[in-house]
Amino acid sequence: MFEVWTYPTSEKGLTLRGWYTPPRGKPVIHFLHGNGFCGRTYEPMLMHLSQDFDLWLSDIQGHGDSDHGERFLGWNRNAELAMQAFQAHAHLYADVPHFALGHSFGGVLTALLLADRQHTFRKAILLDPVLFSPTMLMGMSVVSLVGAGRLTPLAKAAMRRRKHWPDREAAFAALHGRGTYKGWSDEALRAFVNHALRDTPDGGVELKCAPSREADIFSSAPERLWGSVGRIRIPTLILHAQDTMPFVGPSAVQAASINQFIQAEQVPGGHCFMQEDPARTAAQVHNFLMG
Repeated sequence: MFEVWTYPTSEKGLTLRGWYTPPRGKPVIHFLHGNGFCGRTYEPMLMHLSQDFDLWLSDIQGHGDSDHGERFLGWNRNAELAMQAFQAHAHLYADVPHFALGHSFGGVLTALLLADRQHTFRKAILLDPVLFSPTMLMGMSVVSLVGAGRLTPLAKAAMRRRKHWPDREAAFAALHGRGTYKGWSDEALRAFVNHALRDTPDGGVELKCAPSREADIFSSAPERLWGSVGRIRIPTLILHAQDTMPFVGPSAVQAASINQFIQAEQVPGGHCFMQEDPARTAAQVHNFLMG
């Protein structure tokens, strides 16, 4: 169903890659994944959406099949590069509506895109986006200035993450019901094991996203985030989870309070609620985008 796309960026040593469904004349969804994942990790939800939408999945620097590159280019630059890759293939979906969808880290990158690409997308949905509060952003700036970004709890946890297993079955068993993957449906975890791991010369498998790159993201933050949120001018729905990080819900409500184009809605589940119940999330996405 999916075909591969490739986009050599202007950044040294960085070619972006991803997946798309061959155009069928249906509206297209531009999708950006969360930190440490890749586009096809969300395949169970996306398969439901593919009945009525074509799909464009963009793997961010160091994720999926995209190159690791040299230094991490930052949230804003990665958002720009994802849009450049999409626009380089825009002829594929020239005559259909474009929608935007993103989860977590990818939800924030999507918000950055919406602020600067007002005429590209008709509607957007952000799935539990990690919209850091202004106070958090100020603290993260100080941490970055003193070079202590890797000391944040999430960054340290990423650096300790196990990255190699004897085979995919061993990885599935080790991750099932634990940590980030707690509550995931089996089909969602299978999608992660199938697409976010690569084969290694020793016959095992390892994470495509290096723990160091995941830590780079956890120890950094987007620039001008709330200014971007305030500039969004298309209908945008933020679905924030009931059992997620404590700042996500209040930030979603704050975003809706400062921008009339944004609405916030709480949904059951954790930060990866779309991996817990892919069908329910797909139905919510479909109803908003096509309503």
